[in-house]
Amino acid sequence: MSTQTFQVNGMTCGHCTAAVTDELTTLEGVTDVTIDLVKGGTSDVHVVSDRALSREEVAAAVDEAGYELARPGSLPLA
Repeated sequence: MSTQTFQVNGMTCGHCTAAVTDELTTLEGVTDVTIDLVKGGTSDVHVVSDRALSREEVAAAVDEAGYELARPGSLPLA
């Protein structure tokens, strides 16, 4: 099992977190997603999976949900 944390910009509510969770759980091997929501800021998204996920595949899933990954090393928006 692998747990990775990604930062996602712009989520504001439960619908946002549900959309991101739904897209991430379609990735092969993902077994759990939890989100520490920072309304309108940069939220931590914790992904548990059977394998390490690439930043590119996570970014594509988050983009499909209508949001974007924060750039590595960027300061939180909140």
